[in-house]
Amino acid sequence: MRLREYSPKNSTKAYLRSFSNLICISLAIGFLTRIALLLNPQTQVGFTAGEWISIFVLGAVNDLCIAVVGYFIYWLFFVFLSKGKYQRPWGYLIEGVLLSAFIYVAFFNTIFDEYGSAVPKIAKAVIFYKLLSFSLRLFIPAVREAWSRTIYILITFLFVSVLLINAVGEFYFWNEFGVRYNFIAVDYLVYTNEVIGDILESYPIIPLFSGLALVAAIITFFMIRPLFHEFRQNPSVRKKAAYSFAYALMAAASIFILRFNLRFQDSANTFANELQANGTYKFYTAFQTSELKYADFYATLPTKTAISLINAQYNSQGKNNLQEIKDSLPEVHKNIVLITVESLSGSFLTRYGNEQNITPNLDKLMEQSLSFDNLFAVGNRTVRGLEAVTLCLPPSAGESVIKQPNNGNLFSTGKVLKDKGYQVQFLYGGYGYFDNMETFFSGNGYQVIDRNRFKKGEVSFANVWGACDEDIFAKAIRVFSDDAQKGKPFFGHIMTVSNHRPFTYPEGKIDISGKIKSREGGVKYTDYAIGKFLESARKQPWFANTVFIITADHCASSAGKTEIPLDKYHIPGMIYAPGFIHPGRINTLMSQIDLMPTVFGLLHFSYPSHFYGKNVFSYEYKPRTFVATYQNLGYYEKNTLTVLSPVRKVQQFEAIATKDYNYSLSAKFKLDQAQKDKAIANYQTRAELLELKKH
Repeated sequence: MRLREYSPKNSTKAYLRSFSNLICISLAIGFLTRIALLLNPQTQVGFTAGEWISIFVLGAVNDLCIAVVGYFIYWLFFVFLSKGKYQRPWGYLIEGVLLSAFIYVAFFNTIFDEYGSAVPKIAKAVIFYKLLSFSLRLFIPAVREAWSRTIYILITFLFVSVLLINAVGEFYFWNEFGVRYNFIAVDYLVYTNEVIGDILESYPIIPLFSGLALVAAIITFFMIRPLFHEFRQNPSVRKKAAYSFAYALMAAASIFILRFNLRFQDSANTFANELQANGTYKFYTAFQTSELKYADFYATLPTKTAISLINAQYNSQGKNNLQEIKDSLPEVHKNIVLITVESLSGSFLTRYGNEQNITPNLDKLMEQSLSFDNLFAVGNRTVRGLEAVTLCLPPSAGESVIKQPNNGNLFSTGKVLKDKGYQVQFLYGGYGYFDNMETFFSGNGYQVIDRNRFKKGEVSFANVWGACDEDIFAKAIRVFSDDAQKGKPFFGHIMTVSNHRPFTYPEGKIDISGKIKSREGGVKYTDYAIGKFLESARKQPWFANTVFIITADHCASSAGKTEIPLDKYHIPGMIYAPGFIHPGRINTLMSQIDLMPTVFGLLHFSYPSHFYGKNVFSYEYKPRTFVATYQNLGYYEKNTLTVLSPVRKVQQFEAIATKDYNYSLSAKFKLDQAQKDKAIANYQTRAELLELKKH
């Protein structure tokens, strides 16, 4: 085959075709991704004509801009293509710099070591590769052209592979959360081992990635084949400067447009907003805004006004919401066991409309307990639920308090109980470093019993998230029995893990195989483990003197047409204490943060409190609940849902309950000022309370 002769024109054409090919591939994959997300079962809503245009037209513009920014790696490749760098003395100077850099990172303590984890290894590998590749090209000139072509092919293959993998990742993320990448995806980067393990156990990764690699290879072949011989000679410095200037203008314009288009992702239809967005840019913005200071981003009231409203609502005093909880009856210091169940939506239980019989033990237990039928989780992540039942405060903007720095020595349920002589423990089948749980609970007076505290033989089955629920409950029985011997009441807070993807658990326990890896199986196995735990607990001498509370950390999914779909926050809650607390059904609107103050009320505790959570049986209690996402903070009272969002935005919705605790939300165009002020006062003073650490 005769090679095409080089000419400057051919070179220019090659650069332009390379750029246009990648743009086309990016737009095609972006379009197909939107189609897949539209067909996903999570997308349960219709769209107006304007929303359809936004999804596909503005969506394509966003994809185009990301592709232009992503072309940066090609710009680096082209701009550093040069034969002059191999000439004396430049070649030997570069070689010396690379060799020195490698010796430095390999044998000395460097800035990379300060980051720890895999960062030092990555730095060494990258610099070693640069040293090796440059050495080969410097001392063996014959390989230079072939090397450059190979690198170009690899860059193209990786570029296309990343586009395909990202598209598949977005599909699975949408399938789980009903949104594009957000702060949860950012969090997943921190806990790489757990997340990679979860992915490996949940999905057929090897066949999936093999198929994606094959598709990427085919696309790369057809993209490169017409251009393969166009790069036989490097462009001149003048042309490189011209290309660089043009690319810099396009990249700057793309970044501006991406930011500008965010204003079009603020409609009432969450799905329309998410579909027109680009997942990569959503990930970037989530990474940039992982912390949100309330006063900087949300609507506020004058401090004195906010404090006055809170004092009136909670019958408290001062800016730290101080309340003197008094009970006329003697305190009852029973043992307390709190179980927060992973992802237990109210819709999984028979009472709330489920017909799959996946919670037979909880269904039976609910009839024997004091149950709360109108209970709402504060958020959609485990740390939100743990924060709610521990601190009894409305949720924070941005990250949960559990993941924030300086989160020790806070006023908590653990502190109240410890002050009354209780042994206070947090039990978790996974590793406590995940989501900063160990730091948070140990810093607030809890003894943390996690996977590291399991002895040999105590783990019968585990997946990436930790020991199965049977194992953590069996461990709890042993721990509580030891506690009971010490003559002091105990408080044990148990967090389950099995009802979490990949939904694997021991075989032969329930009638759904763990090999199927289904949500229904995960729910039913956790239900089975709870039933077995209570069966074992009933045989213990401490059982009759123990109060059991069972609730969820959050629902299984929070996706909906609105930013905060109320029905996706509805969770079960029950207090089980045979012979002490009479069974019954409470339909009073309440929040997760009210559970433990209600338990304290049933035990006739008297204590100074800074909680926003209240005993729902108290004459002071005013029904309301808090529901939130990472950025949107909801306050629900008297059929009005007030949503506070960044840029000091306030929306209100009329919430009408329908069958099985579903809710129809319609936007209110005239805001209820009293409800708006209450919402602002609660979230504003809560933020100030934690910042001052006065509670």
